[in-house]
Amino acid sequence: MLMQGFSSLMWLLQVALTVFSAFAFIDSLTRREDAYRAADKKTKPFWAIILGLALLVDLLFGILSFLPIIGLVATIVYMVDVRPAVRQVAGGRGGGGRGRGSGSSSDGPYGPYNGGR
Repeated sequence: MLMQGFSSLMWLLQVALTVFSAFAFIDSLTRREDAYRAADKKTKPFWAIILGLALLVDLLFGILSFLPIIGLVATIVYMVDVRPAVRQVAGGRGGGGRGRGSGSSSDGPYGPYNGGR
């Protein structure tokens, strides 16, 4: 009974890891090449290869191997560092000003900047 529960948990973690890696890989392919360079985050082929390898490793090896953990680290780096920077540069959906209307170019995070007046 306990082993069956552990096996089910490992299977769910494997599926979640694979879906997470697949999302990051597909997202990296949909972003523009010049946005990666403008955000100073390596290149699009670099991230596509790294995330593609991470997805392949997730599909081929079990979650208890060390290779999927390395792929997970690469996927997390893409999702928390590269993706937001590329979205901000490329003006992606909701990037930077989510939930706000179109403001002035002098608007700061707490309202308009008035030059210290």
